[in-house]
Amino acid sequence: METLKTDHLPHPEGELTLRVQAMPRDTNPDNDIFGGWVVSQMDLAAEMSARQVAHGRVATVAIDKLVFMRPIEVGDVVSFYTIVSDTGRSSIQVQVEAWTRNPVADEEHKVTEGNFVFVAIDDNRRTRKII
Repeated sequence: METLKTDHLPHPEGELTLRVQAMPRDTNPDNDIFGGWVVSQMDLAAEMSARQVAHGRVATVAIDKLVFMRPIEVGDVVSFYTIVSDTGRSSIQVQVEAWTRNPVADEEHKVTEGNFVFVAIDDNRRTRKII
């Protein structure tokens, strides 16, 4: 019997930044998890990474290339992985991947990925240079 090699299987890239469980309150009337809920969780994860780079407050200015590959079900554990892909004078780009793990089936699947752009801001919410 041949052993399955998992080296070729897709796996998350980046740092695990946030993990949450999809709950019934996160669904629409058809019991599907709202895409907007997923995007808001991705934004939270990206913001955590951008804040570390900026050493302070940041604001989301753009979200790019977000495509959903599969649905999330109630009870799935959703993990968000981030990579800071670029840093400018005041801007930070963060790539985010969302992966689900069904606790019963113990299977992991990529749900979506996207690029989030932030700008560092001061206490007056004005753009500032990254320290």
